[in-house]
Amino acid sequence: MRKRIITIFLLSVIKVSAQDTVSFKDISAAAKLFDVQFTTQELDTMYNGLKENVLLYKMMHQQHINNDVPMSMVQNPVLPGMVFAEKQLPIKWPAVKANMPVNKNDLAFYSIAELAALIQAKKISSVALTQFFIDRLKKFADTLQCVISLTEDIAMQEAKQADAEIAAGKYRGLLHGIPYGLKDLFAVKGTKTTWGAAPYKDQVIETNAYVYTQLKAAGAVLVAKLTLGALAMDDYWFGGRTKNPWNLTQGSSGSSAGSAAATVAGLVPFAIGTETWGSIISPSSTCGATGLRPTFGSISRSGAMALSWSLDKVGPICRSADDAAIVFNYLHGTDGQDASAVNKPFNYQPKGDVKKLKIGYAINYFDKITDTSRNEWKVIETFKKMGVTLVPIEFPDNGVYNVDIMLNIIFAESAAAFDEFTRNNIDDQMNRQGPSEWPNTFRTARLMPAVEYVNANRLRYQLMQKVYAAMKQVDVLICPTRGSGNQSAITNLTGQPEICVPTGYNKKGNTPTSITFIGNLYDEASIILAAKAYQHATKWHEMHPELFK
Repeated sequence: MRKRIITIFLLSVIKVSAQDTVSFKDISAAAKLFDVQFTTQELDTMYNGLKENVLLYKMMHQQHINNDVPMSMVQNPVLPGMVFAEKQLPIKWPAVKANMPVNKNDLAFYSIAELAALIQAKKISSVALTQFFIDRLKKFADTLQCVISLTEDIAMQEAKQADAEIAAGKYRGLLHGIPYGLKDLFAVKGTKTTWGAAPYKDQVIETNAYVYTQLKAAGAVLVAKLTLGALAMDDYWFGGRTKNPWNLTQGSSGSSAGSAAATVAGLVPFAIGTETWGSIISPSSTCGATGLRPTFGSISRSGAMALSWSLDKVGPICRSADDAAIVFNYLHGTDGQDASAVNKPFNYQPKGDVKKLKIGYAINYFDKITDTSRNEWKVIETFKKMGVTLVPIEFPDNGVYNVDIMLNIIFAESAAAFDEFTRNNIDDQMNRQGPSEWPNTFRTARLMPAVEYVNANRLRYQLMQKVYAAMKQVDVLICPTRGSGNQSAITNLTGQPEICVPTGYNKKGNTPTSITFIGNLYDEASIILAAKAYQHATKWHEMHPELFK
């Protein structure tokens, strides 16, 4: 009863202030922004209800909500009728032999399996390997502007522990003692977690992200927290712009900018990125990395900055499909702290026969590439030479329509995730304030009707049905990474896994090109196998920028 009296009192107070601040003219003008019209009688009827809405908003604004508080609504990419494997089968990783190189710098581009073989055979210690990569980070980080924090103390502690365990016969597996980098939106106790943005450059979050705890349990060694575009957009962060290792006059793309650049330049053996829309695939394509964007929900996002709860994904950025398989094997799953994350098996067979896969190519996307000398078409020829029968598939592509759905969802969710950032004018501290930057995007999203956000997700469901119908025909779909359709927006909306791999150089010969393999939900194994087969046939993943050799 007492609560009800207080609520009625607050209502009366706010109604008076709303009476002074909300007019019929305001409502009529606002309606134009929402593509609706109201008669004078309708406006009169709505008036009191809209004032009470203002009260509700003001009461909600009194409550502080941390970025790590999720929505109660949970995105699920699974449609009725879908069936998935539930049993994890053993993965038989092939034995790899490796020797220390004559030129120690060549270690920078050894595969994870080769580095693991050296460590397991005690040809190099984790401490020595970790120091090697820390030295490279110190040497080249400023050149690429790819590092936010060197985690040298943590790294040395973890490397010493790895060496002690291995000496005692406790070998944890292929990542034991292997250095790596984290995109700096993952919280790690004792480190700054800056989200790449000036307002948060001194932020410390005293928790450990799921990704970090998984890699630590595998014995991996965290050597650096790497740059991301501010609040996970593009490659501009509060300290500058992360560079493309192949062309320092260009950015590395984003938002997993530092993760891609550092991996390709051999400053870390692998790194972890995130993607909402293109943030793993785009920098991987630009820099010539192998980027795996897993199925939505395959890896728990707990301890990571939230941008869009129904779209954010976590994945490894590596130099080969083999390495991506190893890292994903240790990452997939959940700690129960992310309502969208699930435990699904990763039944990858490293020696699997690619010819046993049903592989298609998105004919309607390829047909838009009229220059048949382009590297995308050469990928098709490579698979045919391997004896793979390719099936032409019409993959959904509704043009700008899909992009607009994506933007509605991202803008609404991200504006909610950074509500106080906008209302308290923290956004004024951001380095970039253009029409397409987050500060303006968040402000604009405040005027998006909830009805439109909900309906965008209903259209998304229809898109999921269309993609499911197309992908039922194949295990893997080859698709241009960019420039010939909107597959990136579509597959991020539906939650499909993708892996992007380098395919050579552009016409000028100065930056990499790429191709993307799309899979069915939770079937990362098939797209990795296809990518691996392509890489073994072409060796483009072994190209490295001269400046960093």
